Amino acid sequence: MRPPRRPVTAALGLVLAAMLAACGSGTGGGSGTGAPAPPAAEAGSDLAGVCPDPVVVQTNWFPQSEHGAVYQLLGPGYQLDPGRRRATGPMVTPDGHPTGVRIQVRAGGPAVSFQSSAALMYQDPQITLGMLQADEIIQLSKTQPMLGVVAPLELDPQILLWDPQRHPDWNIIADIGQTNAKVLYFQANTYMEYLTGSGILRRSQVDGSYDGSPAAFVASGGQIAVQGYATNEPWTYEHEVRQWHRPVKYQLIYDTGYPNYGNVLAVRADKKDKLAPCLRKLVPLLQRAQVAFVAKPDPVIATILKANGAYKGSFVYTRGNARFAVEQMRRLGIVDNGPDRTLGNFDPGRLKRLVDIVGPILQAAKKPIKPDLEPGEVATNEFIDERVRLP
Repeated sequence: MRPPRRPVTAALGLVLAAMLAACGSGTGGGSGTGAPAPPAAEAGSDLAGVCPDPVVVQTNWFPQSEHGAVYQLLGPGYQLDPGRRRATGPMVTPDGHPTGVRIQVRAGGPAVSFQSSAALMYQDPQITLGMLQADEIIQLSKTQPMLGVVAPLELDPQILLWDPQRHPDWNIIADIGQTNAKVLYFQANTYMEYLTGSGILRRSQVDGSYDGSPAAFVASGGQIAVQGYATNEPWTYEHEVRQWHRPVKYQLIYDTGYPNYGNVLAVRADKKDKLAPCLRKLVPLLQRAQVAFVAKPDPVIATILKANGAYKGSFVYTRGNARFAVEQMRRLGIVDNGPDRTLGNFDPGRLKRLVDIVGPILQAAKKPIKPDLEPGEVATNEFIDERVRLP
């Protein structure tokens, strides 16, 4: 789960509203359930009678570029429901052909009082896919079993960031652990137990009170380190936080040896067999959608900005940030082909390493995972099209 982000100021809100009004993409607000029925699908892309209608996707935050693969499938004529923060419309293939069913994309995070996608899926059986971190799926394996079916992101974009002017000798996260500098993070994140348990950081220096605001980092003059996302905070600190306005340095948590997958799309484990005919067609569409999105992101970014403007939440998201996120995802390999050159599949060995790391951490916290949890119970490649890859 993402930590809360900084609140929107009135000035930023007016700027964002004006920018969104100029976008001119998508449709106006309306009831998410009132979206028109989709046209008949072309041969080979027909999901009618195979998939639920609508296919409901519960994301883990407000709309953003990290969700691009899902919004790529939202076709023309979609409707926004600002009250419930949902977008519903015809589902189309990545190249714009109808599929015969609708898709509904629901915002997460503050929009759902920070409930996890898994918790929402166990409350509402209409949700088809939920967006979760792989370590979150492991954590829930005993109480709310989920199964990842596609990984639109090859790497988790979570980072720790710092001020290179104040700390020119910090090049990686392990350098921070050689000091007494405070590290702010969001307490629900399991990776911090890995960093402290493995000696990369000192337990005495970490502080789980991070609330997503840049205020503490700015007030410290860059003395502390803070968690963030490679797709967001480096841009916002340099371009949007008026009291800072200079670059930060960072390292991916993944690069410390914590092999997490971010934004995994998962189904309830007990619904996998029933959804299998749908997933055989839907998962390859999602793989192809991610390829299409990073190749030509601007149309989907316009939809994402329009949705955020309609939802009027505390999440500030600008066109510059959205484009930066796509550039970062490609530059850092956050969206990339796996070792076998397929986009969207899971490496069982990597999942096994993650289980071996997370299991003992949760056991010590008296939150044990499913006994003898296997990688195939965390995620499956059964529905992956191995031919889909980035060029």
